[in-house]
Amino acid sequence: MKVVIQRVKEAKVEVENKVVGKIEKGFLVFLGITHTDTKEQADYLVKKLCNLRVFTDREGKMNLGLKEVVGELLIVSQFTLYADCSSGNRPSFTEAAKSEQANKLYEYFCYECEKNNIKVERGIFGADMQVSLINDGPVTIVIEK
Repeated sequence: MKVVIQRVKEAKVEVENKVVGKIEKGFLVFLGITHTDTKEQADYLVKKLCNLRVFTDREGKMNLGLKEVVGELLIVSQFTLYADCSSGNRPSFTEAAKSEQANKLYEYFCYECEKNNIKVERGIFGADMQVSLINDGPVTIVIEK
């Protein structure tokens, strides 16, 4: 399981020109799931994500977490995080989990984040999404478990 976390001032996801998820200050999270991923791995990443201290405190240091800044999460499934580009110019996606398994873990991941009393918005699993954001920093962090 892999997450790409972007600290944002705002972010939104649109499907067919309709906004389906939108946040203000917080994290835009791209979640990639491979076929061997488990709920235990999701739990680990949820804990890391919800407690990640990368917001600036009064002294200008990255020392505050989502809860302290009343941040929000926009979580978008992204199978392309498991693209294999080692051979040729067309990526292979065989390491990405099949839709049914990936959707279950995606929903579980989102639900577990919500249990941390953090507002969670979502993309639409499997949809053709347009994602826009104002990156804050920029701060982009990749965590894999």
